[in-house]
Amino acid sequence: MELEEFLRQTQAEVQAEIGERLGASGEAYPYPESVFAEIVMQHMSEIGMTFEPEVCHYSAKVGNANLRLSGFAVSDDADQLDLFVSLYDGVDRIVPVPDSETKTAAEQCLRFLARCAEGKLAATMDESNDAYALALTIQGCYADLDQIRIYVLTDRQARAKNFKAREVNGKTVKLEVMDIERLHRHWSEGKPRDELVVNFDEVSGGALPCVYIPGEMTDYDYALTVIPGEALRFIYEKYGARLLEANVRSFLSATGKVNKGIRDTLRDDPERFMAYNNGIVLVADEASIGRTADGGPGILWLKGMQIVNGGQTTASIYFTKKKTPEIDLRRVRVPAKVIILRSRDAVAEEALISDISRYANSQNSVKQSDLSANKPFHVEMEKLALSTYCPDGVGRWFYERAAGSYNTMLAREGTTLARLKHLKEVVTPPSRKITKTDLAKYLNAWERKPDLVSLGSQKNFERFMDGLRDPEGQPLAPLPDVAVYKAMVAKAIFFKKTHALVRPMFPAFQGNVAAYLVSLVADRVSHRIDLEKIWTRQDISPALRQQLQAWAIEVNDVLHRSSGGKMISEWAKKPECWDAVRSASYSPVGDGIPELR
Repeated sequence: MELEEFLRQTQAEVQAEIGERLGASGEAYPYPESVFAEIVMQHMSEIGMTFEPEVCHYSAKVGNANLRLSGFAVSDDADQLDLFVSLYDGVDRIVPVPDSETKTAAEQCLRFLARCAEGKLAATMDESNDAYALALTIQGCYADLDQIRIYVLTDRQARAKNFKAREVNGKTVKLEVMDIERLHRHWSEGKPRDELVVNFDEVSGGALPCVYIPGEMTDYDYALTVIPGEALRFIYEKYGARLLEANVRSFLSATGKVNKGIRDTLRDDPERFMAYNNGIVLVADEASIGRTADGGPGILWLKGMQIVNGGQTTASIYFTKKKTPEIDLRRVRVPAKVIILRSRDAVAEEALISDISRYANSQNSVKQSDLSANKPFHVEMEKLALSTYCPDGVGRWFYERAAGSYNTMLAREGTTLARLKHLKEVVTPPSRKITKTDLAKYLNAWERKPDLVSLGSQKNFERFMDGLRDPEGQPLAPLPDVAVYKAMVAKAIFFKKTHALVRPMFPAFQGNVAAYLVSLVADRVSHRIDLEKIWTRQDISPALRQQLQAWAIEVNDVLHRSSGGKMISEWAKKPECWDAVRSASYSPVGDGIPELR
């Protein structure tokens, strides 16, 4: 897909989301800039560039300084922070955005961060402001942050994709631009390679010994080498995420099993790192092959170097050394496979990089949800979705068992513009698509587990899958049939309509409020709810909407009162939060709700 076509598709997605929300809420909401930011942040989370994002709009003038924020994401250990600020124009053609404009937006977000870190912003804010809890959180955890990034999100094309890192209260803050071009490259998996030149004579004291194989019959040369751990740490410190543009995932934290193993090896057995670790895969536009000190072949420098597999390894080395300075990386060696590209066809070259990245990373799990795609439960859900029609006899719901299969279906079956329009508007519109992680969210909320839902899509999905089988791995229930499938879709409709109602009511943490509201309804009246009526209507009644809106206000109030000053998105992950919400008092259930028996 070409860049301009991708832009038009993105704008159509923004407008469709706005239309759906307006249709659901009946209010003059939302702002397109916020919807665009939400879509881009969610995409970045799905491809592993950031954590579970939260929309949080903040714009104010404090003294003479303008402060802006569109959203944020915090790692589970609260040691990494991403802030987002949106520059949305709604253009339908490729339009440049001046670097001065993206830099100004980054500066405004940087000022927000600095004021929070200094403890000056929270003191001036009303506690009802949903950015207040974030300001307090940043103020409290700032000293422990290992990584801070600010992203400017824009639907225009930026020349500079990043700016010089800044220092705020002793911490390095990286400034990045996610423009429509960079977003397109990530979406298409052919990532850009910055003109990075790594001179190993400078960073490691000499050429890297290698086995070099010229590609006489291929469009690339090949080399096997070993990179000193200290050199790799230095390279990552200098270039950071720019090294990982071609990687299908990026480093998030050292809490995963793989990253913990890397950390422990670096600390306890650094000399055995090369024996224990699979190494990294690099691509480069050019390589200079010279001689090592003992006269053997060696890599002097690489131009356009990108890490397509091993971002976890590289960043783990960097962060482990940063947290434990006494580790001696001079004793660490990292095996590396180097692909030197020789194709003159830019399109073919990007395709090759995309394939290398995809296949190199396919050796290890990227997401638990990807690993589970072929489980019998999901296969059966896909079959049921394909064969079960909505009450109108025309439309169906689409169950996305494998990531991207919805777009693949549109491309395969939408052979003409008219057919594509019919598919997207009548048969299986995007509003009737359910992913595996979506279903886990809807069903766990209905099963009164809002704390699990609040952990984020992947962790909640893992818990959902654990709940489908006993400790021996045997299924706890038979595979779903048509009746069970329709009930699940009814619960999906209930959650989606609830979220659509909640979204315009509160400026932030709408996802947490929606999950807790659904769980509260299930806790109080699920035995009375007629899911078949929801399936038949493919909607919920005005009377039920009114009840949900009343309880939403009360649930939001309980979440804030019980949080003890914690950020709602963090407090909502605790079982104690659900205990507080479930035990609170609420207004009585209204009369005349047709879904209630």
